[in-house]
Amino acid sequence: MSYCVNCGVELDATIKDCPLCNTPVINPRELKEAQKRTPFPVEKVPVEMVKRKDMGLLVSIVLVAIAVTCAGLNLFVFKQNYWSVAVIGACLLLWVILLPEIIYHRLNVYLAVFLDGLAVIVYLYLLTWLTESNEWFYGVGVEIVFFITILLEAYILCLRVLPKSILTYALYTVTALGILCVGLELLIDKLVRAEISVDWSAIMATICIIIDVALICVLSMRRLRNAVRRRLHF
Repeated sequence: MSYCVNCGVELDATIKDCPLCNTPVINPRELKEAQKRTPFPVEKVPVEMVKRKDMGLLVSIVLVAIAVTCAGLNLFVFKQNYWSVAVIGACLLLWVILLPEIIYHRLNVYLAVFLDGLAVIVYLYLLTWLTESNEWFYGVGVEIVFFITILLEAYILCLRVLPKSILTYALYTVTALGILCVGLELLIDKLVRAEISVDWSAIMATICIIIDVALICVLSMRRLRNAVRRRLHF
């Protein structure tokens, strides 16, 4: 015996709607079965990956649109200075940096770093249009970029050729950081003070040397190296 859920009238077992209020008659068992069924597909279908060429084309179009738009605004609206060259240079720099990642992933890593350095130099040259003098560019800008580029190339070479572990990676990184600090101070002092001297970078270099000595000692002693690995869980 069943009753209407709306008006409470007694229902016949064969009818599908209440004769009094026309409310649909639902079997509780069918309702439970319907709740068990999920509206989502059971089978997992892999999503198609976005192709590198399509992503590279999209990024290129967006960067070109930004550069062209800013150049147009600079020419016809905001004419105070050549501010658009900074945006155009940033778009060019970003495109070169993303080149091996989303456009041409087979590009040699050393060539990619070299192209990044050239792109930074071009960007700095464009920034000279916004400054009163370009002495900083020829005096220290180009030299700093080439120094960092060569240092980065050497760092990548060590990572690819020399022994690989977390301790050796730490050794290479700390050494590169010390060399970077000393080189930057020497190049900047050459432009600002017209002389070569080492002040703050000496402190950084001393710290890096102490860490390097400790890492070399750990790497050279097998039992100490294994103890450090167990305690650091690597």
